[in-house]
Amino acid sequence: MVSTPAVVIAAPASGSGKTTVATGLIGALRRAGHRVAPFKVGPDYIDPGYHGLAAGRPGRNLDPVLVGAERVLPLYLHGSADCDLAVVEGVMGLFDGRIDEHNTEAIAEGSTAQIAAMLGAPVILVVDARGHSQSLAALLHGFATYDSGIRLGGVILNRVGSERHEQVLRAACARVGLPVLGALPRMAELAVPSRHLGLIPAVEHGAAAQAAVDAMTDLVAAHIDLAAVAALAFSNAQGRSWDPAAEVTAEDSGPVVAIAGGPAFTFGYAEHRELLAAAGAQVRVFDPLRDELPSGTAGLVLPGGFPEEHAAELASNTGLLATIADLASRGLPIHAECAGLLYLTRTLDGHRMAGVVDADAEFGPRLTLGYRDAVALTDSPLWSAGERVRGHEFHRTRLTAQNSTTPAWAWRSPNGDTVREGATPHRVHASYLHTHPAGNPTAIGSFVSAAADFARAHAPA
Repeated sequence: MVSTPAVVIAAPASGSGKTTVATGLIGALRRAGHRVAPFKVGPDYIDPGYHGLAAGRPGRNLDPVLVGAERVLPLYLHGSADCDLAVVEGVMGLFDGRIDEHNTEAIAEGSTAQIAAMLGAPVILVVDARGHSQSLAALLHGFATYDSGIRLGGVILNRVGSERHEQVLRAACARVGLPVLGALPRMAELAVPSRHLGLIPAVEHGAAAQAAVDAMTDLVAAHIDLAAVAALAFSNAQGRSWDPAAEVTAEDSGPVVAIAGGPAFTFGYAEHRELLAAAGAQVRVFDPLRDELPSGTAGLVLPGGFPEEHAAELASNTGLLATIADLASRGLPIHAECAGLLYLTRTLDGHRMAGVVDADAEFGPRLTLGYRDAVALTDSPLWSAGERVRGHEFHRTRLTAQNSTTPAWAWRSPNGDTVREGATPHRVHASYLHTHPAGNPTAIGSFVSAAADFARAHAPA
């Protein structure tokens, strides 16, 4: 398959403005007539929402840690199949990835550099210009020569203070032979509201999210050389495109699988719905803030998000909570990750939830973040006991008053302690751990099969 040319938007460190540049670039290139495929490196759920608004198509993730390095190129080919250009936003600093003390390679697993090398795509380095002057040349020299497998194609100067400041910085870039593709002035009004886990998701931000994307697009279109960026784009990715139908066996009965959406449940991967549908499910999205469970629901997916920001509204939909509790007690297959786990507890910050998981939940004092190598501790509709999975934690809540229950996972913490986490009452798999469906397609097939079994067992006589 012919690969779509790409540029990778990276930075020396987090907070440099990658999301503003990448989102604006996606929007500006689309406005210029390109069909742009948007991607994000790593397990991020929020940035792809803004990418999707800018591109007019779903934002997707490229994460070799969660899906396996062998699936990255097929997923890239799948996500960019009908596009003429791809924009890949990196994660953290260019060479930052999974922390592994035993890794002696220059490129960390899951880093932006690893994805750029896999795609054979050039890197555009976004530099926060505040505080930089002639010494920028030394910084750029280091990034350009640190690893010979990474090609820096150019620099975008962000938050430039004045015309004179821009002149000095352009001279520094020229000193190391890197072209400046654009220089963005400081624009405080472009700031998108954020909270404890980063930007507020586009779904929650509503019309203001589109306004923010439009402003980013206008800024980039006015200050970045789009023709130069498009001319720079390249990828030598080859192989067979990822095909969800090849990953799972389809159920003929077409069980209804309901997925929670709306402002409280915004974390998810586009490949999840594609795999569910390929496995034969009729996918129905509903909003737990106000909707009832879709008619005929035989399987329930409760993804991640920010239920703590909507706890009172979730609690007010008492009919839905009672229905889910009843169906769970009768064996409804439920896959709940992070926000889904919180929704299934007895209470969340004092607000009554579904009560399927015998624990309370509350907003906590610190962020829990990182990749985990987990093993399933019990059989569930998705995994068999003993199966190993790579996942990612990303939350600032915690469970309290948790009574005896069978945990979902076990893993080793960074300090070597054994962590047992999650809960598996009835036919429920609830956990803080986020997994990527494309990295675990058999689990999705098993879940749809369990939903089909539930539908047959509870069909009207």
